[in-house]
Amino acid sequence: MAISIKELLNEGTANIGALVTVQGWIRAFRSNRFLQINDGSCFGSLQAVVDFNDFPEEQLRLLTTAAAIRLEGKVVESMGSGQAIELMVSSIEVIGIAAADEVQKTVMQPKRHSLEFLREQAHFRFRTNTFGAVFRIRHSVAYAIHHYFHTNGFFYLNTPIITGSDAEGAGEMFRVTTLDAKNPPLTDDGKVNFGADFFGKSVNLTVSGQLEAELAALALGKVYTFGPTFRAENSNTSRHLAEFWMIEPEVAFNDLQANMDLTEDFLKFICRFVMEHCKDDLQFLNDREAQEQAQKPQHERHELSLIERIAFVIDNPFKRLTYTEAIEVLKNSAPYKKKKFQYDVSWGIDLQSEHERYLVEKEFKCPVILTDYPSEIKAFYMRSNDDGKTVAAMDVLFPGIGEIVGGSQREERLEVLQQKCAAFGIPEEELWWYLDTRKIGSVPHAGFGLGLERMIMFVTGMTNIRDVIPFPRTPLNASF
Repeated sequence: MAISIKELLNEGTANIGALVTVQGWIRAFRSNRFLQINDGSCFGSLQAVVDFNDFPEEQLRLLTTAAAIRLEGKVVESMGSGQAIELMVSSIEVIGIAAADEVQKTVMQPKRHSLEFLREQAHFRFRTNTFGAVFRIRHSVAYAIHHYFHTNGFFYLNTPIITGSDAEGAGEMFRVTTLDAKNPPLTDDGKVNFGADFFGKSVNLTVSGQLEAELAALALGKVYTFGPTFRAENSNTSRHLAEFWMIEPEVAFNDLQANMDLTEDFLKFICRFVMEHCKDDLQFLNDREAQEQAQKPQHERHELSLIERIAFVIDNPFKRLTYTEAIEVLKNSAPYKKKKFQYDVSWGIDLQSEHERYLVEKEFKCPVILTDYPSEIKAFYMRSNDDGKTVAAMDVLFPGIGEIVGGSQREERLEVLQQKCAAFGIPEEELWWYLDTRKIGSVPHAGFGLGLERMIMFVTGMTNIRDVIPFPRTPLNASF
């Protein structure tokens, strides 16, 4: 049975003298003697030493970059630098050939490629160092999230992917239907009759599992969702996807203060987990980013390296201030006075990334949590504050990325929630089940949403969200 290269490298010199079998893909072949083989289990490759006199020439000709092979041999102490052990090969089996002319057409050519070119060959990009590192880290982050919530007494909740409600009130949703697109049934007034559809009503792909999570939290105490969400927003920026993954915890009896405490602890845990368990992948991405930054003008470079930014989150208490206080800070800032901000600053605006990053990177030099936003720019379910102008909302801001988490204390008062539904134009009959929970045993409760891809962007340093999800779904693009 084959041993993984990760296991072999981690055990180091403990296996010297052992006969082992490894399998993977050839990353490099040098000096007609040394193979670098990687099986995807870790960033590092195993050096295998092949004595050409021991194998037929026709077999050796198949040992090309990207070929899949199985090797047997003895583990020995490496005489070269850069590795503690290497494999003295006694048997070679070529499992999958890789013709050089075919490899030359792909991202597997042994040279540096642009991320745009890699996106065009998303079926092969997993095989590159960059994306191997990104997706191993993505796995570790997902594991850390489940581990954190499990050890803190949360219950994992699967909320509907097909839903009849629009949690955000945004209206930018993908419709799900079995009706004949060319000849749908119509009502008497000529509209599509969704009463004849599969579910007997108009339904969509979910934009959030939050409202359903609230139902469970009001019985189970602490729950979290972790699943795909969808937005039909026709945006082709480096920060938007049509399909992405959201983590949404919901906690009964929590107020905004407790929600902030939970969020800060949660985000620090994820960052510590990545620093501890993804060292090689993280170091590669850190060095990769440093090389890119060196090509930029000084004023465009990051002040902190990737690893320093993650440590920045771990080591610093999050600064907490209100939206109103943040507006005053921004108005008194040098960039505002010198008209360096692209977007204006005034009370009531939805802060832009440049404003958020200024607060984190320049003003406070630590992660920031902004609270108590104007009610007009936040969702209907957020609890109204006593001032009548703001809601008990919070946004967490990180260096290099701006907003990474949004959350709030939820409106638990039936009468106030009914008023907000009316103000937002949300018919009560669409959310009767949500309103019902405010009639029996309603309590203060709070939660937040973390976009998985936004978190992966932060801990990998990737600047385009399409590069942190295996198969990005964007306008006019649903390949693979």
